[in-house]
Amino acid sequence: MSRGRSDGSQKKRIFASIFVVAIVIGFLYVYGGSIFGSQNSGSSALEYGKSLKRLGSSYLGADDDNDGKQDDSSSSFGQGDVEDNIVPKSFPVCDDRHSELIPCLDRHLIYQLRMKLDLSVMEHYERHCPPAERRYNCLIPPPSGYKVPVKWPKSRDEVWRANIPHTHLAHEKSDQNWMVEKGEKIVFPGGGTHFHYGADKYIASMANMLNFSNNNLNNEGRLRTVLDVGCGVASFGGYLLSSDIITMSLAPNDVHQNQIQFALERGIPAYLGILGTKRLPYPSRSFELAHCSRCRIDWLQRDGILLLELDRLLRPGGYFAYSSPEAYAQDEENLRIWKEMSDLVGRMCWTIASKRNQTVIWQKPLTNDCYKEREPGTRPPLCQSDADPDAVWGVNMEACITPYSDHVNKAKGSGLAPWPARLTSPPPRLADFGYSNEMFEKDTELWRERVDKYWSLMSKKIKSNTLRNIMDMKANMGSFGAALKDKDVWAMNVVAQDGPNTLKIIYDRGLIGATHDWCEAFSTYPRTYDLLHAWTVLSDVAKKDCSPEDLLIEMDRIVRPTGFIIFRDKQPMIDFVKKYLTALHWEAVATADSSSDSVQDGDEIVFIIQKKLWLTTESFRDTE
Repeated sequence: MSRGRSDGSQKKRIFASIFVVAIVIGFLYVYGGSIFGSQNSGSSALEYGKSLKRLGSSYLGADDDNDGKQDDSSSSFGQGDVEDNIVPKSFPVCDDRHSELIPCLDRHLIYQLRMKLDLSVMEHYERHCPPAERRYNCLIPPPSGYKVPVKWPKSRDEVWRANIPHTHLAHEKSDQNWMVEKGEKIVFPGGGTHFHYGADKYIASMANMLNFSNNNLNNEGRLRTVLDVGCGVASFGGYLLSSDIITMSLAPNDVHQNQIQFALERGIPAYLGILGTKRLPYPSRSFELAHCSRCRIDWLQRDGILLLELDRLLRPGGYFAYSSPEAYAQDEENLRIWKEMSDLVGRMCWTIASKRNQTVIWQKPLTNDCYKEREPGTRPPLCQSDADPDAVWGVNMEACITPYSDHVNKAKGSGLAPWPARLTSPPPRLADFGYSNEMFEKDTELWRERVDKYWSLMSKKIKSNTLRNIMDMKANMGSFGAALKDKDVWAMNVVAQDGPNTLKIIYDRGLIGATHDWCEAFSTYPRTYDLLHAWTVLSDVAKKDCSPEDLLIEMDRIVRPTGFIIFRDKQPMIDFVKKYLTALHWEAVATADSSSDSVQDGDEIVFIIQKKLWLTTESFRDTE
């Protein structure tokens, strides 16, 4: 009897203890101070963030089987007054392992989900986004010792080692002058695998091979956009900038990890991608020149499908510059590859524009005439007439030649004005969207006014060299990016995959960009952009079956510490952003309405924030 009473009182004490602990945990969760700043390590701040509330469509952490069994009371956007009033005072910090997390290019995820991918065609380097229950909804911490990045143009040649603490490329490529360790910095001498003595001399040599005036590769403004495949640390693209040529430097997150991260840290346009099985996220006829310097790509594979992807992307009369042993070596294997590759490009109607030393430059035809003259059954075949050469998001490459439309064929060229006139000249492909020249000109002027206003609103926070890498998250015709021409910056113009494919207008203007779906993470490293411009992007996402909260965390991942985000959206979405300022460690810089616009835009509000500096350690130093 006594034992029974004792067990009962013991159970009561246990239940009481559990109840008290639950209250304390709940109190700490809701009212606890920031978990940033004072932590000694990312690991102590968060170990996969178990038992956190659901944010939008995503959970934080999926290693615990119980993580996928949260109840429906989790907070999400626009799902009831009670939930809308739950505003987190802080977001968790990802542990230090994730300081360079690229959610849709995370090979750990591929291994964990046991994806069956064909490694021989590089599928494992393509985008594979995590399902909702495996997303890390936490803030990405900078590496220990992170410093405000070196400013452009100095950054082209040096960056802080602490910001990208990876030096294996400096040792692996020491004989090729890719990069060199020098004290607290990493220095970039401008070398590459096939241009040890500097990208500038290599570029001048290419211009000389093509007989361009003054050995300038821009060919008096006619060569403006370049695709550099397997770009390394992007010195080729970096040195082209002084010739008014803008390059999309492309490389995967492969064994040469962080090469794109180095490129963006330097202030050079770059994008994480690979020639694998999917089309690159650029429309047809986007580039005047494609370049591969020892990019180690098997161009003969799968009936030349990768060369045919370059063919899709090149403009009429565009060039492919190829520097590789196959172009000059005399051993049996390289001679075999050269013979087969020459045969392939010949059947594609490419001709040799020039061949010298280690480099060959092929040229794509101006018209369809050569294709029509081929023998019946010649491979590769022409693509089907109903195939859309500009459909790119998740679209498989095809081993076929993209012929020109009747209009382009008759024009015998792209019909574009030389740079810089093409920036503001109505491009020929406007007609594809039913846009008039007048609409284009008004849009250009409108965004020029808006950009002037943005810079005025930020005037107390920025200097002439504060910003370098800029992303327009909803670029439309690219007029925001065009308005930045004289500001010594470059813009990644992003066009939605489910809207008008205006990216071809953007490339025709001499700008660059990519197709994307903002329900997913962008293909870039953390801390790679100084300014994001989000024109109604949050409103667009809120209309879909995906989470605006996720997008805010993704924007925080992309933007650099001390960087800015310009929101231009409806008042409810601006209010939504303001709810999360404290949790995201963002600071409001300016707010303005659009009443002064020359074209009214339905009560859109301009709200500008700056991302604060924070670390999970005390090692931050904010002076150069």
